Amino acid sequence: MIHLSRLHRDQDGAAAVEFALILPIMAVTLFGLLDIGHAMYTRSLLQGAIEKAARDSGVEGANHAALDNKVRGIVGQIAPGSSLTFNRKSYPNFSNVAQPEDFTDANTNGVCDNGEAFEDANGSGSWDSDRGHNSQGGARDAVVYKVTVNYPRLFPVGTFIGQTNTSKMEAVSVLRNQPFGAQLGGSQLGTCP
Repeated sequence: MIHLSRLHRDQDGAAAVEFALILPIMAVTLFGLLDIGHAMYTRSLLQGAIEKAARDSGVEGANHAALDNKVRGIVGQIAPGSSLTFNRKSYPNFSNVAQPEDFTDANTNGVCDNGEAFEDANGSGSWDSDRGHNSQGGARDAVVYKVTVNYPRLFPVGTFIGQTNTSKMEAVSVLRNQPFGAQLGGSQLGTCP
């Protein structure tokens, strides 16, 4: 009986038991915060890299593959094992970005149905819900430069709350190509009276 009463009053090791109970929650929280911080840093790095690449690609004679590889290298340093998908769409002006091709809605249902006439603005041979050309475009064209990144999470604690071990993010830059000297045609520069 004396040993039982002594054991009841003994507090040695209580902190170790409490720490063992709290440790998994602290570890998941810490690694979760590190994962969120890594994702934010990766997004920031990606956005800065594509904005630089987008500015550089808007000049005449730019090597788009080399610029894409530069973005791939920058992102690969912080997100090893990442896969990047690049997409450029060009439009004659900013107001056409992500707009559908015009069509004659004969039956007024709001859908380009079989047999209704449409303007093939991007030359695809069919009506498209986005009139952009899949290219960098020409002089003074508005360009949407989009990069999608998939990479394995640095700290895959998301599996504990139902997320995948990979992260996906997208960065977009919209800009206008510079006026190319070879594409100015008959335009002349002048001054207003």
